[in-house]
Amino acid sequence: MALLRTRRQCVLQPPGRFLRARGRCAHVDGETHGGEVSDPTAGLPAAPSAEDVPLAAPAPWLDLPEMVDEVENLRRRFDQPDLCVASVLCDEHPREDTAFILVDGDLDVRRLTFGELSDESRRLAAALHARGIGTGDRVAVLMGKRRELPIVLLALWRLGAVHVPLFTAFAAPAISVRVRGAGAKLVVTEPSQRAKVDGLGTNVIEAGDELDGLVAAHRPVEDSTVVGPDGLFIELYTSGTTGAPKGVGVPARAIAAFMAYMRYGFHLLDSDVLWNAADPGWAYGLYFGVVGPLAMGRPNVLLAGGFSAELTAQVISAVGVTNFAAAPTVYRALKQRGVVLADRRRLRVASSAGEPLTPDVTAWAPDALGTQVRDHFGQTEQGMVIVNAWDPRLRRDVRPGSMGQALPGFVAGTVGEAITISADMSPLMWFTGYVNAPERTRERFVADGSWYLTGDVGRAEDGDFFFASRDDDVILAAGYRIGPFDIESILTADPAVAEAAVVGRPDEIRGEVVEAFIVLQPGEAGGMPLVERLQALVRSQYGAHAYPRRVHFVDRLPKTPSGKIQRFVLRGMSDDDIADLS
Repeated sequence: MALLRTRRQCVLQPPGRFLRARGRCAHVDGETHGGEVSDPTAGLPAAPSAEDVPLAAPAPWLDLPEMVDEVENLRRRFDQPDLCVASVLCDEHPREDTAFILVDGDLDVRRLTFGELSDESRRLAAALHARGIGTGDRVAVLMGKRRELPIVLLALWRLGAVHVPLFTAFAAPAISVRVRGAGAKLVVTEPSQRAKVDGLGTNVIEAGDELDGLVAAHRPVEDSTVVGPDGLFIELYTSGTTGAPKGVGVPARAIAAFMAYMRYGFHLLDSDVLWNAADPGWAYGLYFGVVGPLAMGRPNVLLAGGFSAELTAQVISAVGVTNFAAAPTVYRALKQRGVVLADRRRLRVASSAGEPLTPDVTAWAPDALGTQVRDHFGQTEQGMVIVNAWDPRLRRDVRPGSMGQALPGFVAGTVGEAITISADMSPLMWFTGYVNAPERTRERFVADGSWYLTGDVGRAEDGDFFFASRDDDVILAAGYRIGPFDIESILTADPAVAEAAVVGRPDEIRGEVVEAFIVLQPGEAGGMPLVERLQALVRSQYGAHAYPRRVHFVDRLPKTPSGKIQRFVLRGMSDDDIADLS
């Protein structure tokens, strides 16, 4: 396959397989872009202009013919018209193998086998079918890491239905936006979450006696629905800085990309005990704590209950975890609590995603955990795409601050200062647009559609990518992405508030915390009672993870001449600067 250089894009000329991209694309006049990051205090960079030329960074996996073959085989496997999600994730695996390791707060350990998962999901699929659920129907699931969760998901996928994940920390209004936005016909939840979905006008099934009764009362379905590579099986909502949450439709072909991350990012072995500690209500926990492990036939640990650093260490030791993944906030909490694993020879692999990994964690981990922590980068729209790979064929010393190189199956690069993914050169790329949102989709691609814009600013050096900032003001708090617009909309609903701006400020444990700047209505007064009222409002309307830890009452907000709030100015302000706004 020939690599063609054009003024606007790099493309690989079909037919044939993907070959190594030798060097970068460049301007016709020879000027190249090194991806240097602008001074963040000078403001966020503008969107790529017509003069910005996509530059493809070297992708080391393309230098390994056997890995190119592996990627191509993955692509072909998940490009078949008879593709069935339930078969790939469950029925093709030995019935006696463990699908999930279930752990509770008392360290009681149970196992869910693929045979049990198959039998119970088939019975539940019959019950859901009797209630009118079929191919393409959206079903929202508001449930923690409990035994019923994978059974419900497999039942939906057997019917060709589309799973709409809901995060259990969301408050009722945030859940309502997603349930209504997806047009969900049904919500499956658990007793502790039931109150959040009552009143939505949507049918509800509750885990416990009701769900168990449905499973027991129905005969298992024999066949599972074929959806093909383009059939959606997940619709996950992500927030940005403006407007309602965006629906990301995940097609069955995306499973190939998820498996690539499990193989090359995690280097998941048959002998591994995996624990991806992320919540399955978000992309990283769902894609790589449920779907990816099931596709690989390897069990993941599902820990019921809340987080603590001590419990995390106890689970790693009690279950014998060898392959661990979590957000940086987890590692920071372990470090702060002085956690040192009793057997530091056991943990083979530790990975991090959700926000940039800080140097203090990378320095602490080898002595405390027995292994380094490697940073990985991805998005709801793509899964993981840039990794410091654990696969020994790609593994190399991690450069300070590096997120790694392009994951096998992807080619990454830059457009101006934006980190981008090549749609033409990435055989495992699956995202083509947001659900029913063509305008918002166009914002994510260059004009000819050949490159996807991640919305993250950074640079590439010799194949390594370095994160600088978000260019859409999304707040990265404890691994979760919080859209400022969502929180600002809640704050301005209070009658005392005229305007509100929300930004992320650095925090030692969470990475960032939410900080709010409030302009009051005439005649209103600030003070702790109002602060507490606004904090409670966000907790009740959005979620406890997103309330503003600090609230500033100011006379004005920094704005552009067109009236847009300059959040980057607020992020860079000192306490003295903030005082000048009053």
